[in-house]
Amino acid sequence: MSRGSGAGYDRHITIFSPEGRLFQVEYAFKAVKNAGITSVAVRGADSCVFVTQKKVSDKLLDPSSVTRIFKITKYIGLLATGLIADARSIVQQARQQAAEFRHKFAYEIPVDYLAKVLADKAQVYTQHAYMRPLGVVSMLIAVDEERGPQLFKVDPAGFYIGYKATCVGTKETEATNFLEKKFKSATQLSYEEAVQTAISTLQNVLSEDLKPTDIEVGVVRMDNDRSFTVLSNEEVDHFLTLLSERD
Repeated sequence: MSRGSGAGYDRHITIFSPEGRLFQVEYAFKAVKNAGITSVAVRGADSCVFVTQKKVSDKLLDPSSVTRIFKITKYIGLLATGLIADARSIVQQARQQAAEFRHKFAYEIPVDYLAKVLADKAQVYTQHAYMRPLGVVSMLIAVDEERGPQLFKVDPAGFYIGYKATCVGTKETEATNFLEKKFKSATQLSYEEAVQTAISTLQNVLSEDLKPTDIEVGVVRMDNDRSFTVLSNEEVDHFLTLLSERD
């Protein structure tokens, strides 16, 4: 039997192919792309922001119940791109870890440590055939007391790292290229500039004019008690108006 193609090795007994590929992890990344959602996150000088598409699949659904943005603690926000059921599982894990950390150490969990914990859990899922890697890429934002604004991304393989700006989803390549051009000068963005950069990136790669109901925007700011908030439709409309006037 030929072993060059790796066929026949995607089974519950062994999940490694002879080439060293891990099929289940590759499927998890494909699930993120197949969700049909693009998300963008940008770190500014005094804030962090992420924005994602909001798609309501059925007219009978209540739009207010459809979201991919979750508050983990008062200071940490999470954006989950991929399978929404898997996303809720990750959110539950993150909230539990944050609560246990606060109970044990009597202060809020740092966002970099939370990202590490979630990445460690995701990596364990790649070690056992009876565990399915979750088809979600998570973005975490917060303003750290010592390090300032922080942005982390955690993927299904268990890899996490900090970013100045990043993107996930269907149009990831196009969005990355757009952001790289924006950050060539390595300027520090203000809060309004960070929000406008994130929204304009999404608007550019989707090649369409966005309405407030088409997107969700989550932000953390130094001058807002470092609290995580989700912008209302009126606030999103304000930034969309600024972008249209600028163009």
